[in-house]
Amino acid sequence: MIGPVWGGLVGVVHLAPLPGSPRPSPGLARIVERARADVVTLVQAGFDGLIVENLGDAPFDADEVAVATVAQMTRVVLAAREAAPSLCLGVNVLRNDALAALAVAAATGADFIRVNVHSGVMVADQGVLTGRARQTLLERNRLGAAVRVIADVHVKHAVPLGAQRLADVAHDTWSRSGVDALVVSGAGTGRPTSAADVLEVRAAAPGAPVWVGSGTSPTCPRPGGADGVIVGSWLHHDG
Repeated sequence: MIGPVWGGLVGVVHLAPLPGSPRPSPGLARIVERARADVVTLVQAGFDGLIVENLGDAPFDADEVAVATVAQMTRVVLAAREAAPSLCLGVNVLRNDALAALAVAAATGADFIRVNVHSGVMVADQGVLTGRARQTLLERNRLGAAVRVIADVHVKHAVPLGAQRLADVAHDTWSRSGVDALVVSGAGTGRPTSAADVLEVRAAAPGAPVWVGSGTSPTCPRPGGADGVIVGSWLHHDG
């Protein structure tokens, strides 16, 4: 895994629209080719890990993606693993299909999955997103998969249903939901993560690896107290 506290610099491989998604797709072969090239770029740039994510499939299903999406992402993640066999590899199936991500990770030998809402309830543009921590961990046990779970706390592009304090959500997610790391983000993709939020989560969940999930760039470095940083949209150049 990445470092002694499981952190580091983690790049995101954002996929173009997969076949069958709402937007026109360049086709699976081209998506695989581009993803492989992006992985090689991240390796050469010295990243510690990467996450494969179906960003191009927006607007997303809330909780369960199509079977074809699972199959296509499995192929892409296999290509990523082949291109970077020693790099820590993650899967995020948007918007919140943890079981699909777990299936892909287990089939490809990926190291972790990112779950936008692992516990609790959030309201997003997809509607209500409900955490299914128990089902996800039961399925991991059933598969016998050595796959870690990193979970967002007050995930971006969403708001909590009800008055849920960030500290309380972080504490419960870490202590009651069986996760391996917590992710703190800004309000949306590419938006800076509050240093105060990182410190609040750190204080509420002692011992939890805390990752910054958005807004990090050379001009906006990761807040102090974070073990890892996920960099996605800043890396884009001509798409």
